[in-house]
Amino acid sequence: MEIFLAALIGYVLGSVPFALVIGKLFYRTDIRTAGSKNLGGGNAGRVLGSRAGLAVMTLDVLKVTLAIFITAQFDQHEITLVTAGVAAAIGHCYPVFARFKGGKAVATMYGFLFGMAVFTSYDLWIFFVPLITFMVVLYLWKIISLASMLSAVVSTIFLYVATGSWTMVAASALFTLLIIVRHRSNIRKMINHEENKISWM
Repeated sequence: MEIFLAALIGYVLGSVPFALVIGKLFYRTDIRTAGSKNLGGGNAGRVLGSRAGLAVMTLDVLKVTLAIFITAQFDQHEITLVTAGVAAAIGHCYPVFARFKGGKAVATMYGFLFGMAVFTSYDLWIFFVPLITFMVVLYLWKIISLASMLSAVVSTIFLYVATGSWTMVAASALFTLLIIVRHRSNIRKMINHEENKISWM
């Protein structure tokens, strides 16, 4: 029962499309009709500006952490907390409130890592190591999608080394797979040397 409730809480919170809410509420823009048409912080930043993009990314991180926090109030077993976090990521990618077309799970991965680090005995390095990887790759190659996928791979490897928890490793592997699948078009663009590069770093 607890696992089902955790999944429900995670999915509903994850389904809140902050990119759509912020775009329509403050910019009178539906970002599903512009840029990559993706309901994530990256597209929000491209279409609405850096402040909107940062706001969306922050809220997408926090909604997953909130799902884990709420779940921890009634069940602190690792599998239950992991379920809440993974369900929130699935809700973010396939949101019930936005016709099941959402983001690419990157911010939600970081929300999951932060939530698990805070509400379990794990070290905050499980959050910071993938984040540092993301920033380094982004600085070197200027491609957000590449940085996102590589940071997810590093997250899985580091979780195995740092925690030894197969539940966490399996969840991270699922995040990695989800992120790669959601970046299929970006992978094709990188192969064809057509992927956009950032200019602000």
